[in-house]
Amino acid sequence: MAERSFVEEVKKLRLGAGELFSGEGILAVTKALLESGVAYVAGYQGAPISHLMDVLADAQDILAEYGIRFENSASEATAAATLAASVNYPLRGAVTFKATVGTNVASDALANLSSGGVLGGALIIVGEDYGEGSSIMQERSHAFAMKSQMWLLDPRPNLPCIVQAVKDGFELSEASSTPVMLQMRIRSCHVHGQFVTSANRRPAFTVKDALENPTRDVNRIVLPPASFLHEKEKVHARWPAAIRFIQERQLNEFFSEDGADIGIALQGGTYNTLIRALEKLGLADVYGESKIPLYVMNVAYPLVDAEFERFCKDKRAVLVLEEGQPNFVEQNVANILRQLGLPTALHGKDLLPMAGEYNTATVLAGVRAFLERYKVIAPKPAQAPARRVIPIVAAPAASAASVLASNVGQSNASAALTETATDSTIDTAIDDDGGGDEVPGNLERAVHARPPGFCTGCPERPIFTAMKLVERELGPHHVSADIGCHLFSILPPFNLGNTTMGYGLGAAGAAALSAPDGKRAISVMGDGGFWHNGLTSGIANAVFNRSDNLTVIVDNSYTSATGGQDILSSTATNPTRSTGHEIEQAVKGVGVKWVRTIKRTYDLKTMTATLREALTTDVKGPKVLIAQSECMLNKQRREKPKARKAIAAGERVVRERFGVDPDTCTGDHSCIRLSGCPSLSIRPNPDPLRRDPVATVVDSCVGCGLCGEVSHAAVLCPSFYRAGIISNPTRWDRLRQRVRDAVIGALQRSDARRRARYAF
Repeated sequence: MAERSFVEEVKKLRLGAGELFSGEGILAVTKALLESGVAYVAGYQGAPISHLMDVLADAQDILAEYGIRFENSASEATAAATLAASVNYPLRGAVTFKATVGTNVASDALANLSSGGVLGGALIIVGEDYGEGSSIMQERSHAFAMKSQMWLLDPRPNLPCIVQAVKDGFELSEASSTPVMLQMRIRSCHVHGQFVTSANRRPAFTVKDALENPTRDVNRIVLPPASFLHEKEKVHARWPAAIRFIQERQLNEFFSEDGADIGIALQGGTYNTLIRALEKLGLADVYGESKIPLYVMNVAYPLVDAEFERFCKDKRAVLVLEEGQPNFVEQNVANILRQLGLPTALHGKDLLPMAGEYNTATVLAGVRAFLERYKVIAPKPAQAPARRVIPIVAAPAASAASVLASNVGQSNASAALTETATDSTIDTAIDDDGGGDEVPGNLERAVHARPPGFCTGCPERPIFTAMKLVERELGPHHVSADIGCHLFSILPPFNLGNTTMGYGLGAAGAAALSAPDGKRAISVMGDGGFWHNGLTSGIANAVFNRSDNLTVIVDNSYTSATGGQDILSSTATNPTRSTGHEIEQAVKGVGVKWVRTIKRTYDLKTMTATLREALTTDVKGPKVLIAQSECMLNKQRREKPKARKAIAAGERVVRERFGVDPDTCTGDHSCIRLSGCPSLSIRPNPDPLRRDPVATVVDSCVGCGLCGEVSHAAVLCPSFYRAGIISNPTRWDRLRQRVRDAVIGALQRSDARRRARYAF
């Protein structure tokens, strides 16, 4: 069950020649693949490219009509290796995965693919997830294109350009016998727009044709001496062929080439941001008409020397707009200008941030500095900035002042911040271009942090609650974390997890930390990571090396972190995939002897007892605990529409909710510290003699029951109760409620009379 269904949207994939497509960038890529005559598609989901896999999964009937093979790959390495079909056969193939972590996993296959080269067009669609909102380490796909000599497309983020880039990518690949990477930035993936469609094409040469006519070329196999010749072929044949194709097809674009004697060279993916910045400076309009010359590199690698000579020869200075670090493009351009002997001044990271996402405010500041330096625009007049006051709870003046002074080293920092703290406010300077003068980040301690966390009712929460309870008894253990929702355990209130090395590498991350008779390390991985590569790199490795550690495998029936796609161990029935394969059988198959499966993670007593046993048992060898419960988010996506439909139809529906008796609650709040559920909050204590606020359960509760389980397992106050909220109650429900009201009311009145008797 994927995060989102595209069943309705995929109908647009049937549009014929000359029709108008309206939709999202990801869907447009799929349509472009069909129009390009692709023969096979594979990939592994991951933001921001997950929806491409979801679209393809929902469009399998259309793919089948054109004889297109589609696979949900086991990993990015599997997906990249799938492109081997294009080495010997004129098959157009495409694969997709998240960059750069996906490219890291796939790098071995990509390097071999690029070394031998391809006969059919091979397209690698990578979702570039860069910037502060990214879920991965900050790296760039550009480096992989350079090291393996693959060509990198970075089209302008609008649908016609994206669709054309897909088609150009296949043709560039075939013209140069080289795989091509198509970089889809997160904004490109989700941009909405329109383009005029072409007819879908059946592949000229199909997978079936290849199987019936096997071909072998030993020169394409990466084995000496052929592998030594591949490097020469890349430089002397494939590279020149790519340059010719790029120039002849005019893949890169020139805008307002003679508009001024300065210019901006930019990667295609940053085009919209730059146009917005120029518009705010009055140098472009909303339609993209720029008064500043622009050279848009829709091919980010390789660069074309002749085109840079054309763009720079009559210009005093050029600014290179390149998001990310290292500044590969800027260094390359500097080398080109030097070799051509052009006197054009080059700017880039000297005026723009060295690293980080280039949003409009960032680009605007850098472009303004560039244009002011060369007197294209007048310097911004000095003026007192408009100020906006944001009330917050202030940090103590003395400590905050010293922190600011040490961070920014300004002579007036102490006085400025002392005034801020005294006023219990922070003044944020807002200038007329929308950018703000930032207050140092250490002041964020004055505002309660709101870190990401588990969803309400998440079945992974009780696993880490149990770990905290066991920690009280046995002391802290080293916890090797893994990529996935369970990584939220490193944050409050659990604060568990010492390292994370990659998807499915939780157990491998603790491989060195195994000592005879020592305290056992705990590793965590999800079911998605387990099938991705955890079975071999983690579990089998632990068996082979006789590790004595514990691995907890979180089995919630989906690759939850990537959008809820089915995997081998999914319990859902998938008409096109094989599911229902148990993780327990897999780990036993590679030699694990101590295996326990907990079918319901919300059973906190069982979870705690099993963890305790795993960490104290005399049994040697790796231990595996499989903790099962369905992803609550996916469960709610499925159950809530059913409940709404049933209620609308007048059917009786009971929703379980939990609550806290304020008269019983002691205000200890251990339930919150050991759970962290978003539905747990606090409210004022109704007892005037007690000052501590009491716990309360807000309406977002989904009735998982963990809060009550925590109360009993941690020996806390028995203040939690379970209630059933009935929609469309029956006559019997109403009768029972009236009886309850009568009995409870009588008891309350009796208690009130008793209290009044002793009142004085």
